[in-house]
Amino acid sequence: MSDRPVLQRLQRRIRLADHKPALEKVQRRLFLRQSLSLGALTLLSGCNLSEDNDATDRLLWSMSRWNDKVQAALFNPNKLAPVYPESAITQPFPFNAYYEEAEAPVVDGDAYKLELGGKIAEKQPWTLAQLRALPQTSQVTRHICVEGWSAIGKWGGVPFRTFLERVGADLTAQYIGFQCADKYHTSIDMATALHPQTILALDYGDAALPTKYGYPLKLRVPTKLGFKNPKHIAAIFVTNDYPGGYWEDQVYNWFSGS
Repeated sequence: MSDRPVLQRLQRRIRLADHKPALEKVQRRLFLRQSLSLGALTLLSGCNLSEDNDATDRLLWSMSRWNDKVQAALFNPNKLAPVYPESAITQPFPFNAYYEEAEAPVVDGDAYKLELGGKIAEKQPWTLAQLRALPQTSQVTRHICVEGWSAIGKWGGVPFRTFLERVGADLTAQYIGFQCADKYHTSIDMATALHPQTILALDYGDAALPTKYGYPLKLRVPTKLGFKNPKHIAAIFVTNDYPGGYWEDQVYNWFSGS
């Protein structure tokens, strides 16, 4: 009987041993990548594990919040999301919400006033005309949905940093929360709010936002998943108390960004 198979197995073991440090490094990196998204990947199924096991639910909540801290530590406030030519815009740009398109709220733009609260010096409401009087910018960026699809669109509006500075928001606070006309709510971290591509969108394409895309005001955050981009914004508040959100309270990962 030949010893060749035994020798081949020994040679493979030797070669693997030679590369063990490199393999361990790759293993650690893969573990980190998996752990960063574990809360989101596990919980995006919509299951409420508290009904089955409170201890498991608490563990997953803790893991998700740990993921938030790691993602926040890795977030680069100066790194831009990719931008695209207008020829790359998805036609038609899809509607997406936790309800059907026909149920999207119809807001009276003439009567609209954006309410402000929390750690903001000037809390008087803002009209659409006042928002449009501020410096405007536009972007063609990709919207990435947690459901697995993405689409490219063009949004225009006020740089969020410009607005926050104008109303005297406390830029050292931790969170910014959003309440919407469709009863949706969410929140983001201050570093993301101040990112140069985060805007209060008033337009889609070259016209005012249609109802299905969030009229009269939408937050556009190309560095985060789509559910962190609230539509039909009615109120904004700044706080150091964790505000949660519609999906985040159902144990979706809170940070959900790059």
